[in-house]
Amino acid sequence: MNPVLRAYILLALTAAIWGGNVIAGKLAVGHISPMLLTMIRWVMALGLMLLFAWPQVRRDRAVIRRHLPFLILLGAIGFAAFNLLFYTALQYTSAINVAIVQGGMPAIIFLLNFVLFHIRATVAQVIGFILTLVGVAIVAANGSLGRLLALEVNFGDALMLIAVVIYGGYTVALRFKPDIHWQSMMTVLSAAALLMTIPFAAWEIASGAAIWPDTQGYITTAYTAIFPSLVSQVLYIKGNEIIGSNRAGLFVNLVPIFGTLMSVAIIGEELHLFHIVALVLVLGGIAIAERRRQAGTA
Repeated sequence: MNPVLRAYILLALTAAIWGGNVIAGKLAVGHISPMLLTMIRWVMALGLMLLFAWPQVRRDRAVIRRHLPFLILLGAIGFAAFNLLFYTALQYTSAINVAIVQGGMPAIIFLLNFVLFHIRATVAQVIGFILTLVGVAIVAANGSLGRLLALEVNFGDALMLIAVVIYGGYTVALRFKPDIHWQSMMTVLSAAALLMTIPFAAWEIASGAAIWPDTQGYITTAYTAIFPSLVSQVLYIKGNEIIGSNRAGLFVNLVPIFGTLMSVAIIGEELHLFHIVALVLVLGGIAIAERRRQAGTA
C-alpha cells in the first residue's frame, strides 16, 4: 500500500475512534465521574499493555532508561493532561466552545513547527485548515449562525486552549521519539498517564464529587481504555511518522464530524443538511491541503 494512503487510513481511523470517545463521554455521564474515568481507563490500558508487552519492554529497557524523562513527559502531556483539561473545561464552558477551540489545533501545530523548526505551512494547508475549522464550527453550532455569534469567551475556553496547545506540542514532539518498539512506548506512556491522573482522581474522591462506576460506567471506561487510549494513539503516532505533524494535524478536525455521525447511528440523534455540509467542508479542506502539498512539507 502507498505509504501516504496508509497514513490517511490510519489518521481517519484515529479520528473515528476519537469521535467514538465523544459518544462514550455522553454515555458515561451519571455513571462514572470524569477524573475516575480518566484514571481507571489508564489502569485498564496499562494492564492490557503489560499482559502482552512486558517481554518487549524488557528487551527495550536500555533505550527506555536513556529516554525515560522524555517518554514520561510525552505520556503526561499527550495522554493525561489533555483529557484532564478537556473534562475540566466542560465544567465551565459549552461543548460548542470546546469543539471550536479544539478545531484550532492544526493552527497551533503550524505555529509550533514554524517557531521551533522554521517549517512553513503551505498556502494550501492554511486554506484547508480554514475550511475544516468552518466545518467544525457548523457542526458545533448545529448549523446556527446565531449560536456562533452568541458565544462568549470564558475560563473554560482558556483551559481548552491550554489543552490544545499541550496536545499540539505533543504532536510536534513526536518527531523526537526514540527508535523503540511501539509496545514499549505505549506501555511507558500509559504508565506516565496513570501516575499523572492519580492525584486528580484522589482529589475528586476526597471532595465528595466522585461517582463510582456502575455496569455502564465500566463498559464505557473499557472502550476508552482499549480504543481512544491505546489503539488510536498508536495509529496517530504512525500517521505522524509517515506524513508529518502539519499534515496529520488537519485530520483532528474530522473528530466532531465522526462524533456527530456516530451520535446519529448509536444514540439516534437526527442527521441534518448542515452535518453533510460540514463533512464536505472538512474532507474538502483536507483534500486541498494534501492535493497541493509541497515536497518536504512536515
